[in-house]
Amino acid sequence: MELVAETLRAQPAEKRLNLFERYLTIWVGLCMALGVWLGRTAPQMIEWLRRMELGEGSQVNLPIALLIWVMIIPMMMKVDFGSIGQVGRRPRGLLVTLFVNWIVKPFSMAAIAWLFFRVIFSPWIVPNDADQYIAGCIILAAAPCTAMVFVWSYLTDGDPAYTLVQVSVNDLIMLVLFAPIVGWLVSGASSLSVPFIVLLYSVLAFIVIPLTIGVGARLWMVRRFGRTWFEDRLLPGLAPLTILALLAMLVLIFAFQADNLTGKWAHVLMIAVPILIQVYFNSALAYGLMQRLGVEHAVAAPGALIGASNFFELAVATAIALFGPGSPAALATVVGVLVEVPVMLSVCALCNRTRHWFPTPVVASR
Repeated sequence: MELVAETLRAQPAEKRLNLFERYLTIWVGLCMALGVWLGRTAPQMIEWLRRMELGEGSQVNLPIALLIWVMIIPMMMKVDFGSIGQVGRRPRGLLVTLFVNWIVKPFSMAAIAWLFFRVIFSPWIVPNDADQYIAGCIILAAAPCTAMVFVWSYLTDGDPAYTLVQVSVNDLIMLVLFAPIVGWLVSGASSLSVPFIVLLYSVLAFIVIPLTIGVGARLWMVRRFGRTWFEDRLLPGLAPLTILALLAMLVLIFAFQADNLTGKWAHVLMIAVPILIQVYFNSALAYGLMQRLGVEHAVAAPGALIGASNFFELAVATAIALFGPGSPAALATVVGVLVEVPVMLSVCALCNRTRHWFPTPVVASR
């Protein structure tokens, strides 16, 4: 009986999002409405914001870059690269995550997007828009999620330490592979030419700079004030600033896309189809592989969620840098923002309902 009692106590309690996270779809909708309204009623101001660049010729939008830094740096401060040394104890979960994220996900998205925009939806989409939608979907799929994964892992009672390892390794690989994968796949799946230098600027602006600042700040503050103060007081205190930056960036993104969102609403629905298929395909693949390999649920669920979700902030910013704030490619990445939360919540629910597919951890009696 004691063993049974211990095992029951070890079962995960029901997890709940905070108020902002629970209704993120509503906040995104409100930001969309506000952004579209600003784009339609104050076009001169929005055009002025569009033209602001992070360095002449970089094509990196300065207002979006600043908002992404404010939003991402606290997220990057959570990343502990020292935890990567623990991977050797349980490597299978990480290997599956990397296989799905970097071998399957970008290439499957390129194939699925090409099929839908070049074949199935071709009667309703002109070739130039089709190429840009393909490019936007590829950019979205080539950027594995960094921040929201911690929320999804929490909801599925994932192993927080292992989730941190998965995110940390993905961030390191993204520094090297994001630009060449996007450049190669976009050029191969469409008739578009991607300036590699602009991709490098995007990686520098939206990955290297915030990651360097975040990791440096983490090391200094943990050494100066201690890990407890850093994790229990500072990071929670920065959360409202991160949320405000995210909402402001969404307003700006939707303002840049006001004409497309109001004039091409049918395209928005069509763009959502390949994105949804890709998300469910990759999450199911990662989850299934981990189940077959005997990976525990606390590692398998976050791994499936990392394979399903995207670093949409980086994707949107890169699409804007490459093709412009009002481009169809940027619109495709914005659609990824719209579907992210409800889709990921559905994947979380599925992972929680299938917990019995995996070996049940047994807590030894005392």
